[in-house]
Amino acid sequence: MAQQSHLVSPEPVAPDVRRPVLRARAPLRISFAGGGTDVAPFPEREGGAVLSATISAYSYCTLRPRSDGQVTIKSLDYGYSVGFNVDDDLELDGQLDLPKATIARLRQYPGAVSATGFDLFIHTNAPPGSGLGSSSAVMVAVIGVVAQHLGLDLTEYEVAELAYRLEREDLQIPGGAQDQYAAAFGGFNYIEFTDQVVVNPLRIRDATIHELEHNMLLAYTGNTRVSDHIIDDQVSRYERGEEAALEGLHAQKELAAEMKLALVRGEVDTLGRLLGRAWDEKRKMSDRIATPLIDEAITKALSLGALGGKVTGAGGGGHLVFICEFERRHVVAEELTRMGLGVSEFTFSREGLVTWRGQS
Repeated sequence: MAQQSHLVSPEPVAPDVRRPVLRARAPLRISFAGGGTDVAPFPEREGGAVLSATISAYSYCTLRPRSDGQVTIKSLDYGYSVGFNVDDDLELDGQLDLPKATIARLRQYPGAVSATGFDLFIHTNAPPGSGLGSSSAVMVAVIGVVAQHLGLDLTEYEVAELAYRLEREDLQIPGGAQDQYAAAFGGFNYIEFTDQVVVNPLRIRDATIHELEHNMLLAYTGNTRVSDHIIDDQVSRYERGEEAALEGLHAQKELAAEMKLALVRGEVDTLGRLLGRAWDEKRKMSDRIATPLIDEAITKALSLGALGGKVTGAGGGGHLVFICEFERRHVVAEELTRMGLGVSEFTFSREGLVTWRGQS
């Protein structure tokens, strides 16, 4: 049966009462420092390190079994779906390729049981290109429900590694590895990248987390960045040995370690100032990372009481993250809003991928 794309609309479903409805969520993340050092070939040659934390915004996935051998994937964000037979050879053609690639890989996974068909429903709290790792969170959530449906019990490392392979190898999407591991593990993590990945969960005091939530802001530029061009440019500059790009990458790695120390010590003001330094160094990695709007927003925020701010993601758009003096946070927020940015407060999530049985 050929794959079909169409607008989402109610369809008759042949439910498989023998299997439960499964749900999953995987958190989005903000990155404090180290982004870019997780992008090949830097980690294999020099070792990378990223400091990040997940927030209470998620990618959600529901799997409803059916017994007629059909699979449908419905994106509630994009308003369309694809459908195919459970045994079809799947064409990766730009139509919901993330979940399609996941299904294609997992049904061949050692120990996977045969599926009789299912419906997938996907929804995310932020659009792709937002700089919050939403695409990887989608991949992790889909892996969570499909793997469980196929009788697979995967560890966080296995989920993250599979998500990375699917995005970077099967789908040839340029990027690093931090997002997949952040979504799978959740919480505050110092993640090291060499020939293997090591996730170091950080024990952060509740008071420090509350203070960060009290003092931080997210600001959406309204533009989803095309990160592949930025990442390709960054890698090209590193391969050519450009001095500025090398300085920026090495500084990112060092700042990730410095910021980790400030975080575990509860030194929020220090963390804020280091966030500003991380942005200064990130700009060196590619001249496509900053935009006039981003530069203006960060400059004005710093003049009004932000201790530091940076892009959280590859750059070129997406979200900015700020650590402010709390008494001045509302002033910063008002100015960013006046500039046309979407400003929001947020809380942190300590959970990574979670799956559970839903009510049918």
